[in-house]
Amino acid sequence: MLDHFARWRKEVLQPATTRGGQRRKDFKTDSGTEIQPLYIPAERDEELKLGFPGEFPFTRGIYPSMYRQKLWTMRQYAGFGTAEESNKRYRYLREQGTTGLSVAFDLPTQMGYDSDHPLAEGEVGKVGVAIDTLADMEILFDGIKLQDITTSMTINATAAILLCMYVAVAKKQGVDLKRLSGTVQNDILKEYIARGTYIYPAVPAIRLVTDVFEWCARELPRWNAISVSGYHIREAGATAEQELAFTLSNAISYVDAAVRRGLNVDSFGSQISFFFNAHNNFFEEIAKFRAARRIWANIMKERFSATKSETMMLRFHAQTGGATLTAQQIDNNVVRVTIQALAAALGGCQSLHTNSRDEALALPTEDAARLALRTQQIIAYESGIADTPDPLAGSYFLESLTDDIEQRVWRYIAQVDEMGGAVKALEQEFFQREIADSAYRYQKAIESKEKIIVGVNAFEELEERPVEIMRIDESIRLKQIERLNRTKAGRSNESVIKCLKDLENAAKSDKNVVPGILKAVEVYATIGEIADILRNVWGEFKGDASSH
Repeated sequence: MLDHFARWRKEVLQPATTRGGQRRKDFKTDSGTEIQPLYIPAERDEELKLGFPGEFPFTRGIYPSMYRQKLWTMRQYAGFGTAEESNKRYRYLREQGTTGLSVAFDLPTQMGYDSDHPLAEGEVGKVGVAIDTLADMEILFDGIKLQDITTSMTINATAAILLCMYVAVAKKQGVDLKRLSGTVQNDILKEYIARGTYIYPAVPAIRLVTDVFEWCARELPRWNAISVSGYHIREAGATAEQELAFTLSNAISYVDAAVRRGLNVDSFGSQISFFFNAHNNFFEEIAKFRAARRIWANIMKERFSATKSETMMLRFHAQTGGATLTAQQIDNNVVRVTIQALAAALGGCQSLHTNSRDEALALPTEDAARLALRTQQIIAYESGIADTPDPLAGSYFLESLTDDIEQRVWRYIAQVDEMGGAVKALEQEFFQREIADSAYRYQKAIESKEKIIVGVNAFEELEERPVEIMRIDESIRLKQIERLNRTKAGRSNESVIKCLKDLENAAKSDKNVVPGILKAVEVYATIGEIADILRNVWGEFKGDASSH
C-alpha cells in the first residue's frame, strides 16, 4: 500500500498540482494540523486502538448501540428576566419537543449578588434568569415535574447554592432524590482561565466543588456533580486541542482533590460529565470528541486506577459555537449551527444545545429558538446518522485526525503536570497565554483573508436587513427586588440567622458545607447572604496572586 501511495503522489498528484495549482497554498485544520492530499490505512492495530462502542477505550461511543436505543437529549439553553418569563419559555420549549431543560442564570446570580445589590444594577435578568431565593426557584419550575425531566444548570461559583435550591424544590414536589437527574456545571477552574464569574480563591473554591462531589455521591447518585467545561475555553479563542487539553487537565485536578479527600474514584467518577464546543471545522470537531473519550478512559484507568466502566466513560454535552455566530447576515448562522450540530451528533454527544441564529445580537426570540430546536430534530429524525453507532469510523482522514489531536493533547497535559497541575498552571497564566496567542493568530488569519468568514470578510452585503431582536425590560430589576423584599418579610429571620451561623462554622472547619447551604436555602436565605458568609470566611479572588 505504501509503495503504491508513494508512486501515486509522485506520478499522478505532483504533475496535476504543478499543472493546475491549488485553491490554497496550505490546507490546515483550525488547530493547525496539516491536511494531507489523501489518507490511507495506517499500519497499526485499529481494533485495539479504537475498540467497540460501549467498551474501553470508548473511542467509538460510550454505549453499544448509541442512538439506535435513545437519541441524545435535546436541550435549549434558556433563561431571561424573571422566573415567570423563563418558566413560560421552558414550557414552550417542552411543547416544541425539547427532552431536557438547560438553565441560564443572570450575572448577579452567577456572582452571588442579590438583585438589590448595587453591583447588580443593569444586569438583573439580562443574560439569564434572576434567582435570589428559593421563592424564585419554585416559580421557575412551577408546573414542571422534576422527576420527569433532566435539568442542566450553567452555574459555577454559586453552583452549590443553586443545586440546593433545585433539591429543595424537588423535595417539596415529593421527588425521590435518589432518582433526581441532571447536571450542575460547578467547574470553577475554567472561570479563572476564560470566563470570569469566580468569587473565591482557587483553593477554597475547589474545596466547595469537592464538597458537592462528596454530597452528590451520597445523596444524589444520578446527578452529575460537575460538567467540566471546555466550551468557554474555546469561546475565549482556544483551538480544538487546547479546549480538550485544558479541560481534561482541570478534570484531573478535580479528581485529584476528591481522591485526596478520601473518596474512592469509582464512587464519584460516573458523576463527572463534560461540556464541549462544536465549531465549524467538521472533521476536526468529530475527531476531537473521539479523542476526548479515548484520553479520559486512559486517564481514569491508568492514573486513577478506576475499575468500573462507568467511571472511565466520558459523557458530554455539546453546544454549537457562540463565537462562530456573526451579526452580519444572521441567516448564515443557521447553516453554521447545522454543521456544528451534525459534528456533535456524529461525535457521539449525550446532549446538545443548538444556538439560535440571532444570538450574535441578543437573547434568542421564540421563533429563533424553535428553529434551532428543529435543526436538532431534523438531524435526529431525517438524516439517518442516528441509525448506527459511529457512522464515520474507518475514515482514514478522521482516524488520522483523532490520533493527531490525541498526541497533541497528551503533550499539553504533560506540560501542565510538569507545572504542578492545573491550579499551578493557572497561577502562572499558562492557559491564559496559550489561549490569547491562539485567538490572536485566528483573528490575524481572518484579517488577512487566509480564513474566510462568509458575510464578514467575504461575500459581504452593503445593507443589512433589520432584524427583530429580543429586549429585556429594565423594570425587571424593580419587580425582582419587590419579590425579594416580600420573601424576606415573610420568612423567619431567626431561622435564617441560625442557619447562616451554622454554615459559617462549617466553612471554618473541614465539614462539608452543602448540608448547611441546603438548610439555609430552605429557610429562604438569599443567594447573596449565603455567598457573603463564604466570602467572609474564604475571601475573594481578585485576579492576582495576592488573592490566593
